[in-house]
Amino acid sequence: MTPNHPKRKEYRIMEATLEVRPAAASSTATRYARCVEASKRVRWDIDRDVIRGRQFDFAMKFLPDGLSMARELGFLSPAESMFMSQVQGRTYANVFGLVERYIGVKTLELAKSHSMGDQVAVEALVRMTDEELKHQELFRRLDRMAGAGMPSGYRFLPDPNEVANAVLASSTWAVLGLTLDIEIFTQAHYRASIEPDAMLSPLWKDVFLFHWKEESQHAILDELEWRREDAKLAPAERDRAVDDLIGLVGAVDGILRVQAEADADYFLARSGRTFTAAQSKAVHDTMLRAYRWQYIVSGVQEPRFGEVLTALVTPEQMARIGAALAPIVAHVGRA
Repeated sequence: MTPNHPKRKEYRIMEATLEVRPAAASSTATRYARCVEASKRVRWDIDRDVIRGRQFDFAMKFLPDGLSMARELGFLSPAESMFMSQVQGRTYANVFGLVERYIGVKTLELAKSHSMGDQVAVEALVRMTDEELKHQELFRRLDRMAGAGMPSGYRFLPDPNEVANAVLASSTWAVLGLTLDIEIFTQAHYRASIEPDAMLSPLWKDVFLFHWKEESQHAILDELEWRREDAKLAPAERDRAVDDLIGLVGAVDGILRVQAEADADYFLARSGRTFTAAQSKAVHDTMLRAYRWQYIVSGVQEPRFGEVLTALVTPEQMARIGAALAPIVAHVGRA
């Protein structure tokens, strides 16, 4: 794609339009209205716009090296590195389907909280709920399509409904913090790694192009709602909410540990050769490092997330969050 390609120009315009701005630059009502306008402008259909009758190209990667970390395993052949990216890509789709289950429920709840007030906010959040339901269906489709071309034996272990119920048991403040982190890192992944990689399956790239288009305004709504919720809390309530957020990150890490082990076992069993004990250990460790990078560290290290979080918590609370994240960040090894 050349620098002057019309689609690239569209991306840059959208990126500038949907960038989160300080409250002084735009009223809250205007920002909700901007999200409604963006939702209407970028609205897409799974079959007409994304899949378009195509299948995955299994001669290409699903995730870029910057996310999969497959290239860090020097003993893998190019074909094995590609297969690892496909295993992780299938899990990537399933993880998004998982988190969007709870996000849709929470967003509908937030819309209801505005129901007798700002009707533009209601519309923005109802549209977001509808889009999250569409994303869930998209990712279910992708899992089935990936399964049709990959060896048998892959398992995605977390149950979306069980995870949603567990997440939603936490405070709204913590849930919104986790959600903003997720929807910011989806954009960071697309811009920094997925969009520039010419070796990815074209269908895969299109999936995350269209996903990114709608997640851009979702992140704005997440921030607006997180700040709105924060304004309701007394200091002691916010302190408990910080503990909830730390607990949610720990729960996410627990899910990643289980799935990374399952995916590493599947990769080793279906790669078509025998690995040494040291190589098997390295595959397991790299799979977990990659997942921790993808779903936790890449988000918390995004300046946009850090700026919002820092504005809402005290230095002592930020230190607690940092201490909880430190072992995970150290294991990933990326500053």
